[in-house]
Amino acid sequence: MTKHVFHPSILRAYDIRGIVDETLTLSDAKAIGIAFAACLRQRGYGNHVAVGRDGRLSSPALAAALCDGLVAGGARVSDIGCGPTPMLYYAGVTLNANAAIQVTGSHNPPTHNGFKMVMDGTVFFGDDIQDLGAISANGPALQEGGSHSEVPIFDDYINRLIADANTGDFTVIWDCGNGASGPATIAATQKISGNHKVLFGDIDGTFPNHHPNPVDPETLAILRKAVADAGADLGIGFDGDGDRIGIVDAKGRQVPGDFLTAFLARDILARHAGAPVILDVKSSDMAIALIAEAGGDAQIWKTGHSHMKTRMAEINAPLAGEMSGHIFITDGFYGFDDALYVGLRVLCQMAKTGQSITDFVDGLPPQHATPELRIDCPDDQKFGVIDRLADEAKVRFGEESLSLIDGVRVRNDDGWWLVRASNTEAALVARAEGRTPEILNTLVSQIEDALAGAGLAWQRP
Repeated sequence: MTKHVFHPSILRAYDIRGIVDETLTLSDAKAIGIAFAACLRQRGYGNHVAVGRDGRLSSPALAAALCDGLVAGGARVSDIGCGPTPMLYYAGVTLNANAAIQVTGSHNPPTHNGFKMVMDGTVFFGDDIQDLGAISANGPALQEGGSHSEVPIFDDYINRLIADANTGDFTVIWDCGNGASGPATIAATQKISGNHKVLFGDIDGTFPNHHPNPVDPETLAILRKAVADAGADLGIGFDGDGDRIGIVDAKGRQVPGDFLTAFLARDILARHAGAPVILDVKSSDMAIALIAEAGGDAQIWKTGHSHMKTRMAEINAPLAGEMSGHIFITDGFYGFDDALYVGLRVLCQMAKTGQSITDFVDGLPPQHATPELRIDCPDDQKFGVIDRLADEAKVRFGEESLSLIDGVRVRNDDGWWLVRASNTEAALVARAEGRTPEILNTLVSQIEDALAGAGLAWQRP
């Protein structure tokens, strides 16, 4: 028996994530492997697990400990080495693995790391992760017959990304932020048409140039300047593990994930007329309207890559996208969030239709919305704040104006606001959109007042 209890803060909604050597240790990683193998066995899914890792300084040791645990639990491990999370997802599919685990801290600070997991072709999250914790605490038995082998998949992955890609003759700046997507981006752009420049393509777990969060306007400053200096058609940035994309158009404007989804919908819906397209709860009314104009059925769902993938499968959606830059495509692809593939699809659509992403943004009416507003809130308090906020909002605005699908979203005839608990950080996330700047200001004031009523003092930045 190998009983092991994890720090409760690391068993999160979408994945396992913590601070290395504080809440997440090598012994945790080994215990995750043992418990995951036991979970596979209990569910009768087989024992083949693909494992990958990002470029963080702690990832090699954590991946090695994870593999040790999986082998001790009787799993057959196919180790694909360092690369973006989507390469691990690709390996899980093409190697016919029963499960897949990526060691990654995504866009979190360099001191953090974690594990993203897939089992039997679907995301392993939520109750699955709590089940894993319970299995570990109960002491899963070790098993004979485990094995570990290195399986190179990089070249196959690149060739799949660029298969049939007609990317035109555009000038593109790619910012990999020293994350795990760098080598793949370099390899892919060397094989496609156009003029491509890759920034920070070397993997460096200290992230010396900027934090790899492609939707943070500050992290896009270098990309924006590079696009301007080169007179480029667009700039494309990635997060640390390559599953989130950020785009800057030729005029330096950031293109949020909901609008990028609406752009891609124009081409995809031509082949899937009337199909559902999923946006997350933070998305703009304008993006919803654009998808409807393109012939799609825009639907709002819970934020989080695990929730979005699950919902896509349930309703057979060819496209889904989040404000945060997770974009999911089943039209000609596998449905997982691969930022490099999405970037290539943008280029292909521009070449095919003659409409650039800059043309698309030029054609949008003025939008009056906040960016994502991050509100610090301890992990052990944030969901309680949301519960109290829901009660407060019911009293102030009436139940008919509320959506509680993910956090608290309040709507009136002139706009909406949202506050939800982040599932990856000790924070709440807020956003608002109004018909006019004055209405937007009023909506943000409502957020301040409602949070105060829920016991959390916050002032807009």
